[in-house]
Amino acid sequence: MALTCCLLLLSALVIPTSAFSQGHNMQSMSEENAESGKTQEVQPKAQKEEAIPEVPKVEITPEQQQIIGVKTAKVSRNPFKKIIRTVGRVEADERKLTTVNAKIEGWIEKLYVDYTGRYVEKGEPLAEIYSPELLATQMEFINALKWSERETTVDHTSHTDPGGHDNIATSIETVSELQKMLEKDAAATLDAARQRLSLWDISDAQIAKIEETHNPVRTVILYSPVSGFITEKMAVLGMKVMPGEKLFDVTDLSSLWIIADIYEYELPFVKVGQEARLTLSYVADKELMSKIDYIYPVLSEDTRTAKVRLTLPNPGGQLKPQMFTNVEIAVDLGSRLTIPESAVIDSGEIQVVYVDLGDGAFEPREVQVGLYVDGYVEILKGLKEGEIVSTAANFLIDSEAQLRGVKPLSNK
Repeated sequence: MALTCCLLLLSALVIPTSAFSQGHNMQSMSEENAESGKTQEVQPKAQKEEAIPEVPKVEITPEQQQIIGVKTAKVSRNPFKKIIRTVGRVEADERKLTTVNAKIEGWIEKLYVDYTGRYVEKGEPLAEIYSPELLATQMEFINALKWSERETTVDHTSHTDPGGHDNIATSIETVSELQKMLEKDAAATLDAARQRLSLWDISDAQIAKIEETHNPVRTVILYSPVSGFITEKMAVLGMKVMPGEKLFDVTDLSSLWIIADIYEYELPFVKVGQEARLTLSYVADKELMSKIDYIYPVLSEDTRTAKVRLTLPNPGGQLKPQMFTNVEIAVDLGSRLTIPESAVIDSGEIQVVYVDLGDGAFEPREVQVGLYVDGYVEILKGLKEGEIVSTAANFLIDSEAQLRGVKPLSNK
């Protein structure tokens, strides 16, 4: 009886212990499952953050490339030179243009230069003008000259009257002062008349001849102030001229200007002092070199161009105003990363090139381009030196990529 009670008590104690152990194991398993669930939830998020976008590419077998004519080129750094080509117009140097005009009213009585284009030397007579006003001024000058040359004599009669010495001295002093005043007025009038003749372009030699002979000259001669060509002649024999009226234009053509038009987008590459090569269409084997000496500050509203000026010597007179020349300005831009211009597909919004990845794979890549020079384009962004790009059949490759939905990754 006692043994039976002990077994019953022992069995009551053993059963709760195993149940507790099973419950604890189940709780541990549930906690492990919960932790593994959390890990499974966190791990895909981390993988999503570290995921690298897949490179888009289109597959074209070597046989297909040969059929469609695919060609490639390497991205490389090359010396970049921009050649600005334009047309220049030959014009006369404005600094060597002289106008001969009339300074008095009169009539042209003799014309030494009677046609446009004649060459004249400095000091060569051009025309003679008769002017009544000039003749009257010369007569005034001659009279003033005679007046200044006339000697004023004073009768120094000796008086025997010993009491009249004071009156004689006073009279001599008065006459002397009057004579000085008259001589001073005569000299002033003479200088004024001489200056007026000089301002009317009467030469010093002519004035000296008038002083010597006391005879006025009937006409005034106009002389050429410089050596050059008569580029414009308004003077006609017998015509009446007024003060300030232009009669001749004399132009020195020993050096000329070349005026060239540069487009607005090319202006940043043009500087004063740059060399330019000039060629003439009618002399194909001759080249002339010059430098830009001025860039005009105004832009043409119609053509969107600015004018630049080059100076060119013309010793043989081969160049003539209003001729045209070809102008080439070479601009050294240094070393730039370049590819052939044919490698770029311009959609209007972006520029795309196809990079050869090897094994028939081509990657469409968006690039940022710079200058276009002689069949090459500068790459600012999107390519690295040494990469291979397709330069021919690009549009066929692009069509295949569009059909397969392959688009370039944006580089922004």
